[in-house]
Amino acid sequence: MPRFALLRLLLPMMVGLLCAPAAAEDGYDLWLRYRTVEPQWQEGYRTAATAIVVEGESPTLAAARAELERGLAGLLGRPVPTTPEAAGDGAIILGTPRSSPLIAGLGLPLDRLGPEGYLIRSITLGGRRAMVIAGRSDVGVLYGAFRLLRLIQTRQPIDALDLAEAPRLERRLLNHWDNLDRSVERGYAGLSLWDWQKLPHFRDPRYTDYARANASIGINGTVLNNVNSNADILTPQFLEKVAALADVFRPYGIRVYLSARFNAPMAIGGLETADPLDPRVRAWWRAKSDEIYRRIPDFGGFLVKANSEGQPGPQDFGRSHADGANMLAEAVEPHGGIVMWRAFVYSDEVPTDRAAQAYDEFKPLDGEFRPNVIVQVKNGPIDFQPREPFHPLFGAMPRTPLMMELQITKEYLGFATHLVYLGTMWEEVLDADTHAQGEGSTVARVIDGSLDDYAHTGMAGVANIGNDRNWSGSQFDQANWYAYGRLAWDPDVTAGAIAGEWARMTWSNDPQVLEPIVGMMMDSHQAVVDYMTPLGLHHLMATGHHYGPGPWVDDLERADWNPVYFHRADREGIGFDRTASGSNSVSRYAPEVAARFGDAGTVPEEFLLWFHHLPWDHRMAGGRTLWDELVARYTRGVTAVAGMRQAWAALAPHVDAQRHAEVSDFLLIQQEEAQWWRDACLAYFQSLSRRPFPEGYAPPAHDLEYYKAIRTPYAPGN
Repeated sequence: MPRFALLRLLLPMMVGLLCAPAAAEDGYDLWLRYRTVEPQWQEGYRTAATAIVVEGESPTLAAARAELERGLAGLLGRPVPTTPEAAGDGAIILGTPRSSPLIAGLGLPLDRLGPEGYLIRSITLGGRRAMVIAGRSDVGVLYGAFRLLRLIQTRQPIDALDLAEAPRLERRLLNHWDNLDRSVERGYAGLSLWDWQKLPHFRDPRYTDYARANASIGINGTVLNNVNSNADILTPQFLEKVAALADVFRPYGIRVYLSARFNAPMAIGGLETADPLDPRVRAWWRAKSDEIYRRIPDFGGFLVKANSEGQPGPQDFGRSHADGANMLAEAVEPHGGIVMWRAFVYSDEVPTDRAAQAYDEFKPLDGEFRPNVIVQVKNGPIDFQPREPFHPLFGAMPRTPLMMELQITKEYLGFATHLVYLGTMWEEVLDADTHAQGEGSTVARVIDGSLDDYAHTGMAGVANIGNDRNWSGSQFDQANWYAYGRLAWDPDVTAGAIAGEWARMTWSNDPQVLEPIVGMMMDSHQAVVDYMTPLGLHHLMATGHHYGPGPWVDDLERADWNPVYFHRADREGIGFDRTASGSNSVSRYAPEVAARFGDAGTVPEEFLLWFHHLPWDHRMAGGRTLWDELVARYTRGVTAVAGMRQAWAALAPHVDAQRHAEVSDFLLIQQEEAQWWRDACLAYFQSLSRRPFPEGYAPPAHDLEYYKAIRTPYAPGN
C-alpha cells in the first residue's frame, strides 16, 4: 500500500484516539470508580494525603486501609505509603480510642457519634499537618474512610476538615427477594448474586465488592432471601452457606438476616402445627435460633411475611400478628436479634378498601409487640406504585417501632430499562407530614424515632442487584441503590444533593456533563408518573409481571388484583372514592391530613384520583377538564423522555462509548414504551369517557383492541 494511502487510512483512527472520551467502562465499579483527578486538584490532594497510618489491627481497619490505598492510588495517580515511617505532612491517621493511644490522647468528641459515627479532623502533630479519621468503633472508621474518598471524588477541599457524622437510623438494610435457585422475584439484573451451589467453599470476589459498595453508603445489613420464603434456608446445609457470606460481609459492618417462613416447624421440623402459642413450636424456634447464632454470632434476625398473598402466618392458627412476631422475637432476643414483621397484608375476602387493610390490622395491635419487634411498612398503602400518598400507619403506632420499606428495583416503574431516579419519590414520602403530633410530624421523624422515641429504627430497600456486570441491570439504576443508602443514613439529605454526588462519582465532575445528567435524574420520576399513572391513578399494570399497561384487566380471581378495582373508570368519571362517601380509607390519616386529602379542592393534584371519583368534565385548577388534563399529562410524560434522549445524545463526546451506547439504547426502549403506555391507557379511557382528544394532541396510533392484544408472557422478574 502506498505510504500516503496508509496515512489516509490511519489518520481518522489517530484523530479518534486523540479526541476519544474516557476509556470504555461497563459499570462494574459503581460509584467507587476512583479515576484520577484533574491536574488543578492534584497538588492539594497529594499534600493532604501523603501517607495512610492505621492505628490498630482488625479485619475492619484492614478494610479501611485497603479502601484508602485503592481509592487514593486511583484518584492521585500514584500509590500512597502505608507505613508510619513514611508519614510526614499530610498523613492520614485512622483508629479508635481503644486501638490508638494517639487518638485516645486527642480527646475527640466521639461519644455523641454513637457506635457507627465518625469524625474527620485536620490537626497538627509535632508541627506537622495531619488528618484523623476516628470513631468509637472500627466500622465508624471505615465509614469515615469512605467519606474522605467521597470528598475527593466530588472535588471538595480536604485541607481543613472538621466533620462529625453519624447515622440517623439504626438498621439500614437491603432486602433481597432472591430464591434458592438463583431466580429473583421482581429482579431485573440477572441471576441472584448468591451462588448457593458453590457456597460455602467458593466465595465469589463479587461478594466483597458488594460489601464494599454497601459500606460506602452506610448500609449495615442484608436480608439474603425472598420474603416469599423457602424454609430450606433454615436447614443446616444452607446455614453453613449463610455463615460463609456473613464471614465475607462482617469486616464491612454488614450483618446478615434471613426471611423466615412462618410454618418452618411444619415444613422442615416435623411438627404438625406452627401455632405460635404452642410450646413445642416456641421451643423449635428457640432451638433454631440458637443453632443460627452458634454459626453466625452477629446474625441480625428474621424478616417475616405472614398471612399475605398466600404466605402462612399466625392467623392460620387463630392468632394475631403480634402473637407470631413475639414468638420469634422471644427466640432471638437472648442473642440481641430482632424481628421485622411486614405490614403488607391484604385480602379480597375483607370488604374494606385494600388501602386501609394494613392500618386496620396493625393499628389495634400498637403496644402489643415485644421490644425487639419492628413492623416494616411500605412507603405507600398499596404496593410500590409510581406515586402513592404516605402509608397511614406512619404516625399511627407510637408504641411500636416502624421501619419504612422502599422498593429499589422498579417493579412498577419500567424495570431496568426506564431511567427513573427514585430519590425524589422517596424524599416526597419522607418529607410528608403525618400531623400525628401536630405540624412537623414528618414520616422521617417517625422512622428515625425522634417523634415517638422508638427503641429501634430502620429502613429497608428491596434490592435491584443481580449478577449482571453492572450490578443493577442498567447504569442509572445504580443511582437508586446509592440514594437508598444515603437516605437510610440521613433521611433529611436532599434528593438533588444525592443525585449530584452520584453523578460526579459515576460520570464526571465536568459541569457540562454533570448538569444535564442531574437534570434528567431530577425530572425522571415525574415523567414516568405522567406516562403511566398521572393524577393519582395507580395499579394500571398488566397482569402478573406488571410489564406494560393493562387498565382494562378485570378477570383476575381476586378483585384487588384487577386494575379496574383501582381506577373505577366508567361512563361518568374516573378515580377511587376514598372519602367519607366512598371507602372512607382517608379517615385512617390524622384529621388535618384527612381533611386535606378528602376535599377535591385541596387534595394535591398528584393524588386527586387516588382519593376521588370525579366526572370527566371536572374542572382542574389550570382550567382544563379532567379528561383534557389526563391527555396532557400522559403526553407530557412521553415528551419528557424524548427530551432525555436528546440531552443524553449530546453527551456522546464526553462519556465513554460503552456506557453511553447502553443508556442510549435503554432510553429508546423507554420512549417507545412511554408512547405505548400513553396510547394504550388513553385508548381505553376514551372508550369510557367518549370525549374527543383536545386540540393539538394526537390520538393513539391504534385502536383499543390492538393494545389489548399485546402479550408479554416472558417479561422478567415474575
